[in-house]
Amino acid sequence: MINLSPDLDTDQTNSPTIWGLSPTELHDRFWAARGVQVVRPGEESEIVEDAELFLLMAPRLITVFRLRLLVDQLSWLKPDVLWVRIVHNTERGYRETAVTDVGGRFLRFERTYGGSDARLARVALTPNRDLARRWQAASDAQSGWRQLRAGIPPTRRFARSIAGRTYDRHDDHQVVQFVRHLVQTWTRPDATIDRAQKLATGVWGDSGSRVGAGTDYVGPSWIGAGRELEAGTSLVGPAVLWDDPAARPNVQTVRWQELEPTQIFVPPVRPRPPSAFYMRAKRCFDIMFSVFALILVLPFFPIFMLLILVEDGRPFFFVHRRETTGGRVFPCLKFRSMHKNADQIKLSIGDQNEVDGPQFFIEEDPRLTHMGRFMRKCHIDELPQFFNVLAGHMSIVGPRPSPYEENQFCPTWREARLSVLPGITGLWQVKRTRQQGLDFQEWIKYDIEYVEKASFALDLWIVWKTLCRLVGR
Repeated sequence: MINLSPDLDTDQTNSPTIWGLSPTELHDRFWAARGVQVVRPGEESEIVEDAELFLLMAPRLITVFRLRLLVDQLSWLKPDVLWVRIVHNTERGYRETAVTDVGGRFLRFERTYGGSDARLARVALTPNRDLARRWQAASDAQSGWRQLRAGIPPTRRFARSIAGRTYDRHDDHQVVQFVRHLVQTWTRPDATIDRAQKLATGVWGDSGSRVGAGTDYVGPSWIGAGRELEAGTSLVGPAVLWDDPAARPNVQTVRWQELEPTQIFVPPVRPRPPSAFYMRAKRCFDIMFSVFALILVLPFFPIFMLLILVEDGRPFFFVHRRETTGGRVFPCLKFRSMHKNADQIKLSIGDQNEVDGPQFFIEEDPRLTHMGRFMRKCHIDELPQFFNVLAGHMSIVGPRPSPYEENQFCPTWREARLSVLPGITGLWQVKRTRQQGLDFQEWIKYDIEYVEKASFALDLWIVWKTLCRLVGR
């Protein structure tokens, strides 16, 4: 478990580390993984050229909040600075500690109430490097806020409130809470920490740690350099096994130029106006392909329906509201592949998501029925979507149909993908790598590439690659 001594100053060189990083450095690496450089007044560091955003914050503050919720504001408003008020509404306003005498005997419990900074904090986000430098040069946070407010016109600055977690990095108790929270929420520390190696789902170890065979992990955990776990050990998380001080490793700097860009700044989309021939040919192809496919697969529908009924009862089909061209909503048909209480199951496994962006995906998804797992693997669950194609809701080839909630994550990407009919298959489906941490970036990239290069030849190539993949299974 995490163990910080009560008198430890977490900013000093004797601070505990994990993979060579102090809690504050972990915080800054967490944000760097999102393309964001943390900048504090009075702390000298290079304002890097490859950072997409700069997080301006007070020297004592460390914070975690969902950046993606601010994507729309940053993309649409394009402010010089976005003030962000972080409302910390889940943490108790006090903590209790055990007081002992010099002999270690218990005397009493002592309740300590935190100030307002533990529940409410203010930061700023800016893409402007000059503003980041001005903030860094300020003598303190208060004067920095005044300088920014005086130097930025009201029409170029905006304010938003967001739920999040804030901590005082000079308070050992709050630092412990921060690290525990980070262990549970940061699913890919290897994005900016080279020494972090995945041992199991949610469990990351150091290249210099030794873990015995048969170690049982219960919950997310981080294991530092020089630590040893004997065979058969049970590690209950969320937990951090700090670096052995004698084996504390040197830390490599963040290679900003190698980080994948986030979904915030997507290049402008310049689709070619589709020709009348292409639109007519595409629709004719959609109808003919769907009719031919349904003639082949309709005789098997009763079999699939019977297998669904035997395992998990009705309904046979899952109808999900998705968006087509112009944001119009349509009922997207699929064979039901998940248990009827899938939404409740998702609430309990939300922290196990293995992809970034708005999708939810884990390799061994407990929401899937046995039949559903087979149907997903062979794409049988998508066969009813040929009826959507005949109805004009979808095309054979196009971006993956997504619900309203997913389409809000990136305005530029949303407008591009909603300018064409969604498809049963598409460029993303045949070219994605499923590499952890890059799935959403690839989704954006290939959706936009399809819109920009849409042609009948490209559609036929995607259909051919899809059939090759299916046969290859």
